[in-house]
Amino acid sequence: MARILITSALPYINGIKHLGNLVGSQLPADLYARYQRQRGHEVMFICATDEHGTPAELAAAKTGEDVADYCKRMHAEQSKLAEGFRLSFDHYGRSSSQRNHQLTQHLAEKLAENGFIEEVTEKQVYSNADGRFLPDRYIEGTCPNCGYDGARGDQCENCTKQLDPTDLIEPRSAISGSTDLEVRETKHLYLKQTALKDDIDKWIDSQKGWPVLTTSIAKKWLHDGDGLQDRGITRDLKWGVPVTKGGEPWPGMEGKVFYVWFDAPIEYIAATAEWADDNGKTDADWERWWRTDKGADDVRYVQFMGKDNVPFHTLSFPATIMGSREPWKLVDYIKSFNYLNYDGGQFSTSKGRGVFMDQALDILPADYWRWWLLSHAPENSDSEFTWENFQASVNKDLADVLGNFVSRVTKFCRSKFTEVVPEGGAFGEQENALIADLTTRIRAYEGHMEAMDVRKAATELRAIWVAGNEYLQSAAPWSTFKEDPEQAAAQVRLALNLIRVYAVLSRPFIPDACATLMTAMQTADDSWPDDVAAALSALPTGHAFTVPDVTFRKISDEEREEWEAKFAGTRD
Repeated sequence: MARILITSALPYINGIKHLGNLVGSQLPADLYARYQRQRGHEVMFICATDEHGTPAELAAAKTGEDVADYCKRMHAEQSKLAEGFRLSFDHYGRSSSQRNHQLTQHLAEKLAENGFIEEVTEKQVYSNADGRFLPDRYIEGTCPNCGYDGARGDQCENCTKQLDPTDLIEPRSAISGSTDLEVRETKHLYLKQTALKDDIDKWIDSQKGWPVLTTSIAKKWLHDGDGLQDRGITRDLKWGVPVTKGGEPWPGMEGKVFYVWFDAPIEYIAATAEWADDNGKTDADWERWWRTDKGADDVRYVQFMGKDNVPFHTLSFPATIMGSREPWKLVDYIKSFNYLNYDGGQFSTSKGRGVFMDQALDILPADYWRWWLLSHAPENSDSEFTWENFQASVNKDLADVLGNFVSRVTKFCRSKFTEVVPEGGAFGEQENALIADLTTRIRAYEGHMEAMDVRKAATELRAIWVAGNEYLQSAAPWSTFKEDPEQAAAQVRLALNLIRVYAVLSRPFIPDACATLMTAMQTADDSWPDDVAAALSALPTGHAFTVPDVTFRKISDEEREEWEAKFAGTRD
């Protein structure tokens, strides 16, 4: 049994996330966590809300709430939506937790002790209209690299180029919109990433099999242009982790907080400690996941994120860990994703474009969305959500292939043999051919899941469903029954067992539907089909079942048209 640590990039606290956010990190991470648990491995699946920095302050100001109250409320809302999409986190924490405060301050002190922190006097934008320094994300303007007019002062979300506020063309305050800005001097702490460049480079080179997207972004930031740069880790904000040393304000840094991108990844560790606190565990219980001197040397650590987060997880966070000179676990594999676009444009939290998580669950249950998003995951390139594609995928894959198989088998058995697994007959040439085909396909499915090739896994799973339908159509038990009822019984017996196998295999993708199928089959036997022949006899003759309700309903053209019209505009 392996031990697998899984983290998903932390969603910002500023509002409900859209489907692009969901499929870019949390949902594929859940798929992998569910699969590994089913295979008998010990899994720790961690995520949290990212609550510090500009997005939280701006969002709270917009609603008129205190920022701490706003974050508390939004954490509850995001937690509820995570449950709605059946995201199986072991802990869904908060970067504002006391654990994260303590650990962030601790790591900063260690970095300073080891010579990787320096105090820098820098020029920063000051807004006369707002009466304050503007941290990077409080400044918007036109990106000098790609011309996008909504770039932020730390990064352009369109081309992902790292920026400084002074790089922006026609900068403006994100608070007031004022262009009455000037540059003043202020002091900040910098993480000397350049001093760790060789360590990071060697570490990245040692990672075999990372996705091309991950390594290409990391190497680009390391070597292209000016290469890896030292990075400020403090900001002139009130909401965040206070900059302290030895429990007291850090001299010269009074009133400042740590930069959100410094403290947010540290929350992966802190959230695991929160899990221990909430479950009556000891420090040893979480340290065994994170400290190599406490047992974490045999942990496989996998991170899931969108491509815009890759630089921080391949460079900045590893620099923090390496520079501490403490035995923290470094990531073993980073699964990164491109963007999911929406119907000819981009999803945008700030502009409210696209379907958001709460709206999606108001329309259809989670499994419909989980299946489409995962089977169209933007792995090798950007992908696009369209209502036509969504309707076709639901109707063909879920309703016509999986749902239709379940309905035909159970209803036919009820009509000819009652609601029990029928006895009689034996598996013949057709059944043995199906077993051989399924064995090959299930092994391929396992390989794709282990490799985190999400779309390939979905394609193979659908092919497994199709194989059952093709067998049913070829065997035609409704015709066989007329001349050889016992052989028809054997065919139906195999098909009923195949429903259980489908429920087991498909659970990482569509957990609710699979739970319904297991209930209908009246079995708790969720053993993995290592031996397909044995798995297709797991439900013995005489075993009772019930005919389930419609597993997946079809989406009508009228519904699709209604949803297209409803979500055509932007969301306030």
